[in-house]
Amino acid sequence: MELLLDENVMVKPQRLINHKPISKPAIEINNLNVFAHKNQILKNISLKIPQNKITVLLGPSGCGKTTLLKSMNRLTDLYPELHVNGSIIIDDDDILNTSCNVADIRQKMGLLSQRPFPLPMSIYKNVAYGLKLKGIRNKQLIEHNVEKNLREVGLWDEVKDRLHSPANNLSIGQQQRLCLARGLAVKPQIILADEPTSALDPVSSKTIETLFQNIKSNYTIILVTHILRQAKRLADHVVFMYYGEIMEQGHPDVIFKNPKTESLRQYLIDGN
Repeated sequence: MELLLDENVMVKPQRLINHKPISKPAIEINNLNVFAHKNQILKNISLKIPQNKITVLLGPSGCGKTTLLKSMNRLTDLYPELHVNGSIIIDDDDILNTSCNVADIRQKMGLLSQRPFPLPMSIYKNVAYGLKLKGIRNKQLIEHNVEKNLREVGLWDEVKDRLHSPANNLSIGQQQRLCLARGLAVKPQIILADEPTSALDPVSSKTIETLFQNIKSNYTIILVTHILRQAKRLADHVVFMYYGEIMEQGHPDVIFKNPKTESLRQYLIDGN
């Protein structure tokens, strides 16, 4: 078919091609290095963390996974012996070289540690504390959001009749979910989870894993683990680290079924 533009010019219509938009990474890391005095902990880390996926940082103990996680919300600032260079881009801002308030940067990220650290106050006040950090003072709005966030982590039905009892009375698994609810209350974009099930029993671990799978459509989750089975269950994207370097990264089907480096091949053998 031809289109007549005027009596002298004939052109053929161009085929329209639908390109699926490439989603912008939640975090882009370029040439990140971390030194503790003369010891280099992270070596030229370059990485793109996909949005609304579970990215697993996998590798043996001491390979730099936790340091990489801490770099993403500048917890490395708390260790004067650490020297950090490179760039970490979040929302078009290099958080390592910015005038932004570090507290504002950290509010974009909920942090879940290896062991839960509920605040020494009631269950209710633990979650309300996160809301007040966001400047919410209306009592009814706080009550609504406390319930909402406790429901999101599957804890509401277990604690609704004892909201004003000490959070430390909860089981370790419940405390971990409470800490997650407190983190979610500040409406983060990203959840940083540093071996969040390492201190939990199998049932509580499964609960946390299920929660991550249920909420990842609303959050970008970065999970540090050395448990190969957990990585296989949860990962949408895998980053394998070894002695401070990224050895391989990609889709779990590729990483786990077709390892390209000897270090990953051996790690998979030892983990099975």
